[in-house]
This record gives sequence, C-alpha cells and structure tokens, in this order.
Amino acid sequence: MDSKAGEGEQQIPLLSPYKMGSFQLSRRVVLAPLTRQRSYGNVPHPHAILYYSQRATKGALLIAEATGVSDTAQGYKDTPGIWTKEQVEAWKPIVNAVHAKRGIFFLQIWHVGRVSNTDFQPNGQDPISSTDKPLNSNGIDVAQYTRPRPVTTDEIPQIVNDFRLAARNAIEARFDGVEIHGAHGYLIDQFMKDQVNNRTDKYGVSLENRCRFALEAVVNEIGADRVGIRLSPFVTYHESGDSNPNALGLHMAESLNKYGIILLIAIWLRLGWTQSGKTLNVLKALYQ
Repeated sequence: MDSKAGEGEQQIPLLSPYKMGSFQLSRRVVLAPLTRQRSYGNVPHPHAILYYSQRATKGALLIAEATGVSDTAQGYKDTPGIWTKEQVEAWKPIVNAVHAKRGIFFLQIWHVGRVSNTDFQPNGQDPISSTDKPLNSNGIDVAQYTRPRPVTTDEIPQIVNDFRLAARNAIEARFDGVEIHGAHGYLIDQFMKDQVNNRTDKYGVSLENRCRFALEAVVNEIGADRVGIRLSPFVTYHESGDSNPNALGLHMAESLNKYGIILLIAIWLRLGWTQSGKTLNVLKALYQ
C-alpha cells in the first residue's frame, strides 16, 4: 500500500513518515525484535543477513533480536551476544545488508537475570537477579529454572558497565542505535517490579530505588540520540508483577525525560486495557 495520500484522501498515520531524533523514518511501522535461537555458540549466523535484509526498506526501523550483554546474560539456547570481538564482527555483514537497503537498524540489548539456569551460565554458576526468588518452570522456554543469586550492591556497577560496553560494541558493529530491554520479567524488570524485588539496599523497597538500576543502565556511551528502552509496567510475564504498575510507568516516563533518549516502547496488557490504556495516554503526554 502506498503511504502517500492522494488528493482528498486521508493519510494513514501508521504509514506516514516520522522523524525520530536525527532519523527520518519512512513510516511508523517498526520491525519488533524476535528471539530466533539460531545464533550458534551465541555468535550471529550469516543466515541472518537474508532474514533482516528481506525485512528492510528505505527509512524503515528494524530492531534486531534480543542480544546478551555478557556471558551471564544468557537464558535461551543459541541467542546472540555482543560482548566479544567475534560477535561484533559477525554482526557487521548483517547490519551492512540492512543499510544497503537504506534501513535503520537498532540492536536490542538484554540480560535475562533469573530467567535462566546453570546450563547457560559460565562455569555452571547460579543466574543472577535482584532477588533469590526462583521462577516456576513452564516446561516451554527452559526445562527448569535455577534459584537465582541476588547480586550484591557492589556488583551492580559492573552489570551497568556491561550494558555500556554492549552499546559501544553495537555501534562498532555499525548499528544505528540500541534498545535496552527493560521489559517482560528480565533483569531490569526484576529490579523495577516489587513482586520480584525484595532488596533492602539502595536498589530496593521504594519505587525510586527499584527504578535506580534501570535508569543507571540507560547507556550514555553512544549518545542519547541513539538509545531507546522497552518497558512493560502492566505485564506480569515471568512472574514479574507490580502492586502499582500505573505509578511505575509514569515514574519511568518522567525520569527518562532527563536522559533525552529518542525511543520509549511501552508494552501494555491485551486484557484489562481500560486502565493500562489510560496510563498509556498519560505516559505519552509525560514522555517528551
């Protein structure tokens, strides 16, 4: 369908151009990240050149599949990483293929936290999280989850640095920017949600403290005009509920304004849309 409206025709908003910071998007439809589990040994595979280039068009925004920031970030078989030189080099031809079609390409960077087990962790260690609360196995994604080890306060700066290094590596791999995965019950979400986070240090108890790690992980290594974040305050996936998701979403929207990042992707409930939909409208008004 042609996004250009003819004389007297109303232009479809989703197909209309949009300026996202310094990026001129040809339309507002975005390729969302999708975990594909085909990056053997956590290294992107050449077949991804075809996969992403098939979906690229001039001015279209693509967000690559969730990519681990470190060797402790893994929780699914054969998902890509961005913490080694080999991984960076493997991403380059994939990114080049998208750019050859004049697409705009962001990399989603993540840490799964407790959504893991010892099989995915270096030296068979326990996965890390904000908590020691274990996940119940669903028998689908991972056969069994290992009880996580809560990270110490002193360890958190290193994890934050892992996100910063991942962002730098993404730019070295020629991505246009990164999207930080702060949703769906993964590590950043495990800090934000009070039904998961049971810490008593400066990263726990209050809303502001629980959001501290998420805001510290907003990377400034590559410039705010290349950074986005994904949040899901109302979503309880991976047992990650919150007692006041409305307040959580609004607090994060207001706080993120200070960073000037160009993209906030908010995931909302499909059911119970009334409340989350109202919050989404307020969030849109708050987030600049």
